[in-house]
Amino acid sequence: MGKSIQEIRKAKGLSQAELAEFIGTNQVVESRYEMGTQYLTIDTIQKIATALKTDISITFKA
Repeated sequence: MGKSIQEIRKAKGLSQAELAEFIGTNQVVESRYEMGTQYLTIDTIQKIATALKTDISITFKA
């Protein structure tokens, strides 16, 4: 999931810090989401999908 988030984020031209600000966290935590070392809640996944203006299901693709 983290790889998908990273790919979409980069395609949208956002930095980790910018995405983190959109979802109410910091760059370190956002980096951990992308590396898969920090668990994502359903709420956080929804916030990320909203911030990236994408369907939530696309974040589940490897």
